[in-house]
Amino acid sequence: MTTTPVPASSPLTLQGAQRVSQSVFDGSRLRVVLLVDVHDGAQRQFLEAYEQLCNQVASVPGHVSDQLCQSIENPSQWLITSEWESAPPFLTWVNSEEHVRMVEPLHSCVRDTRSLRFHVVRETGGPAADARAGERSLQAAPRIGDGVIRHALTFTIKPGKEATVAKILADYASPQPKVDDNTRLCRTSLFMHGNRVVRAIEVRGDLLAALRHVARQPEVRAVEEAINPYLEQDRDLNDPESARVFFTRAALPAVHHVTAEQEDPAAERHALLYPARPDCGMRLAELLAQRDEAAASDPRSPVLRSTIFQRDDVVVRLIDVRGGLDAGDPELLLGLPDPALVAELTTFLDGSTGAAASAPNDGDLRRFLKLARMDLVTDRRSPDA
Repeated sequence: MTTTPVPASSPLTLQGAQRVSQSVFDGSRLRVVLLVDVHDGAQRQFLEAYEQLCNQVASVPGHVSDQLCQSIENPSQWLITSEWESAPPFLTWVNSEEHVRMVEPLHSCVRDTRSLRFHVVRETGGPAADARAGERSLQAAPRIGDGVIRHALTFTIKPGKEATVAKILADYASPQPKVDDNTRLCRTSLFMHGNRVVRAIEVRGDLLAALRHVARQPEVRAVEEAINPYLEQDRDLNDPESARVFFTRAALPAVHHVTAEQEDPAAERHALLYPARPDCGMRLAELLAQRDEAAASDPRSPVLRSTIFQRDDVVVRLIDVRGGLDAGDPELLLGLPDPALVAELTTFLDGSTGAAASAPNDGDLRRFLKLARMDLVTDRRSPDA
């Protein structure tokens, strides 16, 4: 048995790994594990649906292989594992409307699912593994987490109803933060930009358990029902399928988190929305991640922590800032130093006329920062977070 070697990590790599607790951009191969609980008696139907699905997935760029396994102890428990060249192509696919359509045949025969996603850090195997070692990309160093899992949801509301929805979302009663002995809600930050709502949550423990706990709380259920008439995408919370599709489309996963390893009790939390051009969302998120990682070692940077969320062309950067947005360096706060690059990857300048539509210059960075800034609706921490 041999272990696939990886290059020795430089001090800079190790230092970066300590600051970056989460990233999908290191080029490592991805292993996705999907735990599936199939309805009793629906095993054959599930197998047929899977065979149809896997033939379609095989043609998705970045997909390498997959396996379907059935439990030897409980025939209702199945396991789907798939390997991808790296995380970005998988996330592009799993967050797409194409994926929503592909998995639809599974819904009638599946009781519950749980998706787990892992970068490959080390690998063991026989001689064949050595022959292919040069083709493999493994995560060079383990990431050191802070015990917090970050996730976000985003959706749009009918234009003209922004003030009504903002009031509903600002005034709701906070749910009980304790989920169980191992899981609790730490922080919920809710922002709006035009008719787009972004709700970012921080959890210690099991994210899925926390999301389900929140959904069951009467305070949250009441506010979700109250905003229903104002949503652009219809949903019926009493219909499990309607609710599932809505929250699948609303998921805005974290793709990068970095900390400068500094604390400031007076730090302010802000959110920036970057309207990416079609098919530029992942590239934009990666550039922001690279800039944030480099800035984390710069003592001049006012950004203490940054989390980047991305789905399709929606890119949101949640930052904890020392000194606020108005006084700081717009290059460091925006996370993009080149105005021309901002104009290339985003739609900030689209629709501008006159001088505003001319070639971007350094003075535009502060204007871009102002355009990206989201309005804070509410920011709540649990007492012992």
